[in-house]
Amino acid sequence: MKILDWLNAARLRTLPLSVSGIILGAALAKFYGKSDVLIFILALFTTIAFQVTSNFANDYGDGVKGTDNEDRVGPKRALQSGLLTRKELKNGIKVSVFICILLVLFLLYFAFDTYQIEYFVIFSVLGFLSIWAAIKYTVGSSAYGYKGLGDIFVFIFFGLVAVLGSLFLFTKFITAFAWLPAIANGALCTGVLNLNNLRDVESDKKAGKNTLIVKMGFKNGKIYHLILVLIAFFSFFSFIVYNFNVWYQFIPLLAFIPIAIHIIKVLRVDVPQHLDAELKKLALSTFLLSFLFYLTFN
Repeated sequence: MKILDWLNAARLRTLPLSVSGIILGAALAKFYGKSDVLIFILALFTTIAFQVTSNFANDYGDGVKGTDNEDRVGPKRALQSGLLTRKELKNGIKVSVFICILLVLFLLYFAFDTYQIEYFVIFSVLGFLSIWAAIKYTVGSSAYGYKGLGDIFVFIFFGLVAVLGSLFLFTKFITAFAWLPAIANGALCTGVLNLNNLRDVESDKKAGKNTLIVKMGFKNGKIYHLILVLIAFFSFFSFIVYNFNVWYQFIPLLAFIPIAIHIIKVLRVDVPQHLDAELKKLALSTFLLSFLFYLTFN
């Protein structure tokens, strides 16, 4: 059934991580006394649409370039395995981009209406850049994912833009302290990408995909991974220490227990392929962190 093939290409397991930034932004807005159910729902759907577009484009870009081949460790891609043709996947990208545009317009209309036109324009540009970033990670001769720039873009769009942008949709302001959860989420999401690149370092090197891990090496990549996790922990810990009102607002830090176990495993692994199971652990722990933060800070 084609619907199952499209669900495979959409890579549903990546969606919890993609919405973690929106949940954090909404939680911060609640903490500052602002909330709006409609904006929250539209922001979630918009982010999911961005992620699905990225997954389609990633499947297409890596498939066309030959990066997805018999050496790949993770789940088989739709184009690689023949579930979808190039034409079908390209058309799917076009449809998902159209859906992204519609959702962005709906979201910005309800967030800013027509009397805050400058905000509408700024966030429209951010929406366009998000779509561009989702596609250009692997698609085209200038794909930034093949030049070791994926980590920077993930940190910016999954961390800073997702958390601070969604906070602004609710509140129309950004605080200095809000940067700390944004940095934490960006670091953890970058960590998930880093795990993916650590796992695929050998096949990426053969295919000419010069990720940051290909450039720095597997061992240095594991140290880099530890640094990302430490940045996330201390950023989140600092926000809570400076802003907590009751003891249970420290509960979100429990999400770092499985992350700590995860980082020990990563540092001990010598075979890149053995890291595949760790992607899910870090992604779900990041989602858990945002969910617990949403429950305790309001």
